[in-house]
Amino acid sequence: MKKALFIIHYSLFISVALLSLCSCYNRGQQTPDAWNLTEQQLDSISFYTTHHYTQNFNFLVRADSLPIIPQLPAEAISDMPVDTLMLYKGEQLVVADIMTVPADSLDSIWVKVARDQLTFGWIHERELLNAVSPDDTISQFIDFFSDAHLLIFLAFVVIVMAAYIYVKLMRRQAKIVHFNDIASFYPTLLCLLVASSATLYSSIQLFDPEKWRHFYFHPTLNPYAVPVSLGLFLVSVWAILIVAIAVVDDVRRQLPFGDAILYLLGLGATCAVAYIVFSIFTLYYIGYPLLALYFIFALWSYFRHPRPHYRCGRCGALLYEKGNCRHCGAFNE
Repeated sequence: MKKALFIIHYSLFISVALLSLCSCYNRGQQTPDAWNLTEQQLDSISFYTTHHYTQNFNFLVRADSLPIIPQLPAEAISDMPVDTLMLYKGEQLVVADIMTVPADSLDSIWVKVARDQLTFGWIHERELLNAVSPDDTISQFIDFFSDAHLLIFLAFVVIVMAAYIYVKLMRRQAKIVHFNDIASFYPTLLCLLVASSATLYSSIQLFDPEKWRHFYFHPTLNPYAVPVSLGLFLVSVWAILIVAIAVVDDVRRQLPFGDAILYLLGLGATCAVAYIVFSIFTLYYIGYPLLALYFIFALWSYFRHPRPHYRCGRCGALLYEKGNCRHCGAFNE
């Protein structure tokens, strides 16, 4: 009986294995005309590859005003009288058409944009891109932090604020990152992550601007949906958010409320200075040796201070040595 069951089970196993190796071949959907594209479609694909946008792409006006002409570009470059329509800041636009005008010496590419069914017109691509941004929150965030005037203004304000906060904290002998830090590596790690992310951000713009330009037009927060360099940058951004949460939690547990607020203000000023300094200096290749020196300084500053190795058995406070707890007075052996 056992032998018969073994033979039956063995036969079934062989049959299933053979059936798994034999399957119908699926040729898939037959689409002989899949790449039989029109010349206009091929031009659109080619334009998208080099300019990173095409018809039906959405823009948002960020300039105070944007003039467009309802007539054809040929009339404008022929010095014929044309009308002008004005678009204003915050209005949404869609690309309706793209035309190449070789006779135009200023800019051969004209883009037709539409605000609605009654408001549409043509404009030079260069003039358009200088006045709009992709209608995406991430793209507008990039625009905000890439503005040169804003960076100069922020650099001045942040350095003044950082100097003021540091002086106040040093006079009070308060906790401050790199100089009189708390018993946590997270604040130092946060500063290093911000400096590294700023360096990587500027490096992508410096060595592979087209990759960054494509990301600007088609942003994502998924590090697996972009090339490696952009993926590393997005991973560093996510890491900054996670470490920042850990910093707030550690500071909240180790410092009183008032001291915690001052410490976080000083840490924020340090991170802001690191972002501005490394994002600007990397564009001139100075950021790389500066980043190495900053890593050495930050790690040296962290490890040169004594670290608490014990916790109070009653209140859980960190202790540098055994004995009476400074917080609750309990004796720890």
